[in-house]
Amino acid sequence: MPQLFTLPFTVKLSFSLLALIASAFIFHIGQDIIIPLLLSILFAILLQPVVYFLKDKIRIPVVIGAAVTVAFFVAVFIGVFIFISLQVGDIVNDIDKIQNNLNIHFANIQQFIRVNFNISSREQKVFINEATNDSIENGKEMIGVTITSFSNTILNTILVPIYTFLILIYGNHFKLFLKKLVLRKHHTILNDVIIQVKSTVKSYIIGLILELLFVSALTTLGLYIIGVEYAIVLGLITGILNLIPYIGILFAGFLAIIASLTGSADLSIVVGIIVVNVIVQFIDNNLLVPLVVSSKVKINAISTIVGILIGGALAGISGMFLAIPIIAILKVIFDRIDYLEPWGYLLGDDLPKTHQWKKLNLPKYDFDNLKNDSTAKNELNIEIKKSPLDNP
Repeated sequence: MPQLFTLPFTVKLSFSLLALIASAFIFHIGQDIIIPLLLSILFAILLQPVVYFLKDKIRIPVVIGAAVTVAFFVAVFIGVFIFISLQVGDIVNDIDKIQNNLNIHFANIQQFIRVNFNISSREQKVFINEATNDSIENGKEMIGVTITSFSNTILNTILVPIYTFLILIYGNHFKLFLKKLVLRKHHTILNDVIIQVKSTVKSYIIGLILELLFVSALTTLGLYIIGVEYAIVLGLITGILNLIPYIGILFAGFLAIIASLTGSADLSIVVGIIVVNVIVQFIDNNLLVPLVVSSKVKINAISTIVGILIGGALAGISGMFLAIPIIAILKVIFDRIDYLEPWGYLLGDDLPKTHQWKKLNLPKYDFDNLKNDSTAKNELNIEIKKSPLDNP
């Protein structure tokens, strides 16, 4: 019988890092193919219960049920897009008002700079002209990139519904492929991974949809109270852009400020919009995200931030959107494979959540308490041992 040997830890770690780098490189160069496919997989997981309902309860064939479900899903997107387009068209029609109000704010800012920083209007104009010339030169270089990006977006818009329809039809086919790929003794683990991945992705996407609705409603209410025109469409745009981490809410706030100039040049409206966005973001980050989104995906904050940054570097906005579900799927897989379990634990968030102090529930990040907590040790699969360095 051949003698088995175990690779050193450094060799295993090197192979893992090489595999990670190779995967990132393949994802980067093949993003035009991979991203529509990944989006389609997420949408197919979300829509699969609807297809099964049509099949089991109404006795509609899978092909027809999948076609109806995808068609309805696409119709919802098209309806939202048409509504936003019509409202944006109305805003564009008021471009003269916007330009006049912008000139008023610009003149006020120039006066403020001249009075407080002793920079004359001529010097300010020279600086602005130089910056404008640089922006025009950079803009010419970006035209080709923008056209290419727009064409890719149109292509993805066509491919994603087609991929989603096909994945819904061939779902069982792909499951059988995975079972043929994995040894029979591991089929139980494979089934568990598939179930957990479906549950995690479905819960995460539903959480995002609920977050979108809440943020849209809160923003619409806030903008309506302070008297901003087009409050509904601006609230909806804010909810949609909020799905893009970090930069989405900033861009939405900028659009709301520009749209507010269609009605008045009052600076208090601009300040009100900023206050509304800050309040909505505070509620979103401290209430909605922990309860609706983070509760569905057990990933720690460091893994989330790093994953979003890596996704953005590799594939732009689409990569940022896909980062969290991809990390969640990887965690589910890692947790069920012995030699990958440490990586799953690294991505997870198993720290104690709260600590009671003077009737206040505060975050509790204390690993030392786990030493006397057998339940926590079993959940974390950690064996706490005394370090040899502790010996005298």
